[in-house]
Parts: sequence; structure tokens; C-alpha cells
Amino acid sequence: MGIRNDATVEDAILESRRRRRHHTPLLMSIENELNALTDSLNVEELDISLWKRESGFKHLFSTQETWKLLREQKDKCRWSRGVWFSQATPKFAFIMWLATLNRLSTMDRISSWNPGADSTCVLCKSASESRDHLFFECSYSSQIWEHTIRGVLRSSYTNRWSSIMLLITDGIRDKRKLFCIRYALQAVVYAVWRERNKVKHGDQLMSLSVLKKLVDKDILNKLSLLQTKRIGGMEGALQFWFATRV
Repeated sequence: MGIRNDATVEDAILESRRRRRHHTPLLMSIENELNALTDSLNVEELDISLWKRESGFKHLFSTQETWKLLREQKDKCRWSRGVWFSQATPKFAFIMWLATLNRLSTMDRISSWNPGADSTCVLCKSASESRDHLFFECSYSSQIWEHTIRGVLRSSYTNRWSSIMLLITDGIRDKRKLFCIRYALQAVVYAVWRERNKVKHGDQLMSLSVLKKLVDKDILNKLSLLQTKRIGGMEGALQFWFATRV
């Protein structure tokens, strides 16, 4: 091709050489590309830097668009705001996150690693323990969930996990009500999972009345703190919660 082995693309274009026809398709393709670049070369104008954007090459640089072009695009996570929200309690949110991803070590998952393991729910001992069963089809955990949230949801009450996930991602609801639903869910999930682990490791099952009081206390402490700190948009949240108790 008449091009030095160590030549750059710039060298190949600027150095004088005879245009040739090649029998090899690959070499002919390279020759045509070099000829097209040579013909379009304008030595009278200075080179300029252009930034690749979604709509093509532009003079202005955009950090946002560059980041989008560099990273792998995935579907938006619809439930993230229902798990990670302002004023959430970190340890509650973390367990809720694992539950949402179905990464808690429930007995159905353990039995898939260890076929000899007993997959029976350690709380109700009447069904196979899965994420959806534990939250809140289980006869033990469902009573805690119903006690905590029935007054808030009223006719919208459900104990099905898939339906609950739709509730916490509903951005149309009043901010105070949505916060109470999200926080109550995380408080109950955390309490049930903690109790499940205690029983799994040999402790006695806590009575429903005591666990209900502990969950109520966690929620009331959070709402009282929000009122004391005067968090914007949460005015009257504590009064709203008291009004829902049935």
C-alpha cells in the first residue's frame, strides 16, 4: 500500500503516495477509506475538538450525556423510592432492600442450597417459608401487618407482597400517608425478620401482643422525631397516624 509499518493515520493521509487497486477486499476497503479522508481533508482550517452527544458530535461538553454514553443502560428501578426514601431508618431500609430483591435467607432459598433442610416456616409451622409467605401470608406475621396498617389503608388493605410493592411506589398519595405506609412496612418487615431469626436459632416466639407494641413504638418514635425536627411536608403526620389506629 505504500505505507510505513509504524505510520499513523495522519501519516498515511498526509504522505504522498500512489493510489492503488488491490485484489484483497480488506486492503481495498482500507484504500478507499484513506482516499475518502484525503479528499475531504482541509489543510486551511485548524482542527477543532468535538464531543460525542446523544444527538451527534457537538462543540459543548455534557457530563450527564457522557455518563449516559459510557454506562450500561438498564430499565429504571420502579421500587427504589419506596425503599430508599428520606427519613427512613437505615437498618429497616437495608432489610427491606434485601427482601425486595428476594435475597433474604428464607427457608425455600436455603433448601435450594441444602436439599436436606426443612423448608417449613419457623413462625407458623404450617407452610413452606418463602419471601411472599413470610411477608405476609404467614398467620403470625399477617396479624402484625394487619394491626399496623389496616387503619391507614382501609379498603386498600392487602397482605400480598406484589400488591404491597405497588402501594409503596404510588406517588399520587398524600405525602404523610405514603410515608406512614412505607415506614410501617419497613418496621414490620424488620421486626418479623428479626423474630424469625431468633426462633430459628432456638429462642421462644414472642407473643403477638408484645411484638405489635414494639412495632407501634418504633413508628411512633419516628413520627415524634419528625414532628420535633419540623420536617417539611410531614406536619401533622403524628396526628394522622393516631387517627388511623383502630
